[in-house]
Amino acid sequence: MHANRLRIPLLLPVISGVILTLALHPFSVDAAEKAEVEKLKVYASAQLNDAKFVTRETDRLLSAEFKKAKVNVSEKTTDEDFLRRVSFDLAGSVPSPQHVTFFGLTPDEKKREKLIDQLLDSNQFAENWARYWRDVIFSRATDPRSRIAIGTFESWMTEQLRENAAWDDIVTKLLTASGDVREKGETALMMAHQGLPAELASETSRIFMGIQMQCANCHDHPTDQWKREQFHELAAYFPRVRVRQVRTEERRSFEVVSFNTKPRGRGNPFENPQFLLRRFDKNSDGKLTKSEVKDAQFLSRFFDRLLDVGDKNGDKALNSAEMKALPAPQMGNRNTNTEYFMPDLNDPGSEGEKIEPVFFVGNIETRSGLDDIDRRETLAKVLTSRNNAWFARAFVNRIWAEMLGEGFYMPVDDLGPERQARFPEVLELLSQAFTANSYDMKWLFRVIANTDAYQRQIKSRDLGDQSPPFASAVPTRLRSDQLYNAFTEVLGVNNLGGPARPTRGQGAGYRGNRSGRGQFNQLFGFDPSTAQEDIAGNIPQALFMMNSPILNNLIRANGGTRLAEILDEFPKDKDALSELYLLVLAREPTEKEFKICLKYIEKTDNRGEAFEDLQWSLMNSSEFLSKR
Repeated sequence: MHANRLRIPLLLPVISGVILTLALHPFSVDAAEKAEVEKLKVYASAQLNDAKFVTRETDRLLSAEFKKAKVNVSEKTTDEDFLRRVSFDLAGSVPSPQHVTFFGLTPDEKKREKLIDQLLDSNQFAENWARYWRDVIFSRATDPRSRIAIGTFESWMTEQLRENAAWDDIVTKLLTASGDVREKGETALMMAHQGLPAELASETSRIFMGIQMQCANCHDHPTDQWKREQFHELAAYFPRVRVRQVRTEERRSFEVVSFNTKPRGRGNPFENPQFLLRRFDKNSDGKLTKSEVKDAQFLSRFFDRLLDVGDKNGDKALNSAEMKALPAPQMGNRNTNTEYFMPDLNDPGSEGEKIEPVFFVGNIETRSGLDDIDRRETLAKVLTSRNNAWFARAFVNRIWAEMLGEGFYMPVDDLGPERQARFPEVLELLSQAFTANSYDMKWLFRVIANTDAYQRQIKSRDLGDQSPPFASAVPTRLRSDQLYNAFTEVLGVNNLGGPARPTRGQGAGYRGNRSGRGQFNQLFGFDPSTAQEDIAGNIPQALFMMNSPILNNLIRANGGTRLAEILDEFPKDKDALSELYLLVLAREPTEKEFKICLKYIEKTDNRGEAFEDLQWSLMNSSEFLSKR
């Protein structure tokens, strides 16, 4: 391999008798959208339970719109490209050269349909999509300490997907979870945002309904119909959940708990000093010292100030009488109240207006005074209800976009009554069908993967292109875990460095751990909710591709590498090139590529060195780094 050759990778900037129609959804309040409802076809429940019917109807609706718009539609992609694409989308990795060859030679007309079923039933499907949801939840975490929960969440979510748990059940568990975050993966959302009501309201709406409410925190939403009061009514489902630190001799962790009793005296914890003494007075001398409360965040951070105010005898400790005499500490209503108060923007120092929980879609009121779990269970029930059309739409739109490169709404987490979906009839068909099939995620994946729309040839769309989407597939940048799997498969290794096992309490997908995957995710990871045009390679990634000693050592023509095996097994350069392309890009080289590569090999006059450079170039190409 030429040590002095400059190598610059090409990084991709990369729903018998029951009738369900959109009109039954009482939450489509926009007048323009109501007009669109009248145009939508009514489907029988039997039709919407038939995956093949929904697949055909999806393509029929799209084709009609393409014909109307006089849009040229791409042909079906080749078997090679389909195999690679669906393997990444469903299983998260590249197919082997043997699989590519066998699939291309198989004459079965239903081989694509059968392959989709096989991939959906694989463990890799569960692992791949657990990692996807890991990134969705943790990419925008409020507290960096939430990283200790990532591995546990990934393992829990993998099991949910392996068992094909319904999407509404998974969301309900995420919204109502409690317990140790190292033991209960469903606590991930609460932990990621430290139980903060405003953050949880924003992320609950964004992730599970595709509606961005955060702009209504301080004022009415500038571009949507949502009001500031509606945002805080959503946040009012969460004021009684707490994330608190727990310590043992073996480890540090956090737990999600309910806090349902309001302390006496408008939140003054020192009115009951015996509670504090029982909990923190380690030497039972009837006093609290700074060292005794060091692990209690709500006390330790201002204990010096408390001593200045309340330590009357000057012993650097607080006894029962001294604590009772203390004024209520200014810890904010988040820690001292079990009700929710909307801040008064004109008087930020005041308690604000008490707000009762109300679900903003449909203005569904919730009974006052509910305990924490009852509140969160009520929220989960109305959010995942079949009457909330946005719940199904958000999931369908997100999965469609992840598989086809763009969604009916873009970005995938910015839906709403004032947004106009592209191909709304198709979105409503898939959303109603997803609902009619009890939010069966694998059912939806199967439908989408079998459509002609998904199986079209790739065609890049230029920025500013106003032509309708879905007439062809668009290249999308591989997520970090998919790319990591591709590297390890192509290079024939289990990992790209780091310890064989992640550090204690950290799963294999944990971005901050010392495993090869963890380090790779830290470098190549991105928020999956980001539009593809906003995702680009960067200099650290390029430097890794150019200079990583791990990659350079594994791309050698000797020493037991995959390349060395190919060169040894295939003495003819053309045969070796075919095998190399199958390994790296899951396809045969074109005649033009054959010509260029063979000419380079001859010019280099060193077979091993030439093939090293060729493999390096292929693994740095946009084709390898993207899903075609």
